[in-house]
Amino acid sequence: MTDKRLVSGNYAAAFGALRAKAEFIAAFPITPQTFIVEHISEFINNGEMDAEFMRVESEHSAISACVSAEATGVRTFTATASQGLALMHEILAIPAPLRLPIVMPVVNRTVAAPIGIWAEYNDVMPQRDLGWMMMFVEDNQEVFDMIIQGYKIAEDKRVLLPFMPNLDAFILSHTYEPVEFPAQEEIDEFLPPYKAEHAHLWPDDPMAIGVFSPPEYIQEFRYQTEQAMENARKVIKEVNGEFARKFGRDYHGFVEEFMTDDAEAVLITLGTVTSTARKVVMDMRKEGKKVGLVKLRFFRPFPRDELRKIAEKAEAVGVYDKSISYSVGGPAFIEVRNALYGMEKPVIGYLAGLGGRDVRYDDVKLMFEKTLKAAKKGKADKEVVWIGTRGVEP
Repeated sequence: MTDKRLVSGNYAAAFGALRAKAEFIAAFPITPQTFIVEHISEFINNGEMDAEFMRVESEHSAISACVSAEATGVRTFTATASQGLALMHEILAIPAPLRLPIVMPVVNRTVAAPIGIWAEYNDVMPQRDLGWMMMFVEDNQEVFDMIIQGYKIAEDKRVLLPFMPNLDAFILSHTYEPVEFPAQEEIDEFLPPYKAEHAHLWPDDPMAIGVFSPPEYIQEFRYQTEQAMENARKVIKEVNGEFARKFGRDYHGFVEEFMTDDAEAVLITLGTVTSTARKVVMDMRKEGKKVGLVKLRFFRPFPRDELRKIAEKAEAVGVYDKSISYSVGGPAFIEVRNALYGMEKPVIGYLAGLGGRDVRYDDVKLMFEKTLKAAKKGKADKEVVWIGTRGVEP
């Protein structure tokens, strides 16, 4: 029987770990993620969850502990944010080539300096080339659902890569929304126990792991990780379809389109701003303006083919970023522009919401209007546009 509750995004992530029957939890606090591991500690204390709960001395230790535990063949979970994710960077490069399907939600938060605790993607974007699958959620239901889907995708023997769902700090982590939690029996049918075929640390079948390797072998490791990421494309679609059939919620895999079929201008968004953008699209459509929206869910693997197919129908494409790659624009803009190479149509990057600043209705509408203008002219006035920035003309 489905259990419907009013919960925060942090609770939804923690309950996802519970329903997934994660067996090892590495816990270290950092705002605004702390409540995820605190909720899990309550589940374990109350006898609702059977798992090993390890309190560690840093985020670096948290991900290190997950690597070791996952290598024994158990399902692991941790969570972090911001500076904590940055501290993990050294170890984040390890799970993918060792094919360890750890699931770790990140509550996206500003990185210093200046010090801030609000939503920004400059914490996760520097980690995008370490072999983790990365995706962004829009609401708290999607938080829970993608913890469950994440394990099924990551543990598929065609993939075996770590999985990182991202949720906006406070906008989701501390905001309460209705979330449906399917019964444990239903989750068990969808997500069976993890049976590792490559666990390394069994005493009766010892295996060296993470050993020193000369150049003769490392390039092949990189290729294998790349192939696993490519394999994930098919698995993500399969898992999304199976989840939709069983639970009635279809996230459309890599991207979700909204009124794009005849759109002259399309805006690509990540995370919670997508909800605002939907409202803007509906209102602009009433004004007779042909605009459409693409919710970019997966960042790794990047949906290049899906985006090219959508862009073929449009005259111009805008890309919203909540982070910046200095001197070249936002990371999503860079990736989209690369995916659309050779299509010879305007691609415009919009930077807004950095440091957690509100991205309001009028801000999103301005992005659509500028993209429409580029569609009419066949070129953009600016390739990268700062929205809502003091002293900067958008």
